[in-house]
Amino acid sequence: MEGFSMIEMEYVRSSNVEQIGYDENTSELHVRFLTSPQLYVYLNVPRQVYDDLRMASSKGTFLHAQVYKNYSVEKR
Repeated sequence: MEGFSMIEMEYVRSSNVEQIGYDENTSELHVRFLTSPQLYVYLNVPRQVYDDLRMASSKGTFLHAQVYKNYSVEKR
């Protein structure tokens, strides 16, 4: 199914983020927002960043501070 994430996505408690997931093989961070049907895929993200995101009390704040400006993104 091209265009759909084949990795396991985890629902998170957030006012902005619906699901997150990580692809170990490609180092891609997958994020699905509550306000968009598209999947945002951040490229070349270290596993530690994903682990830190999972533990962050505010997913949106973490993404803004650590991900948006530091990694390229593709919408799928």
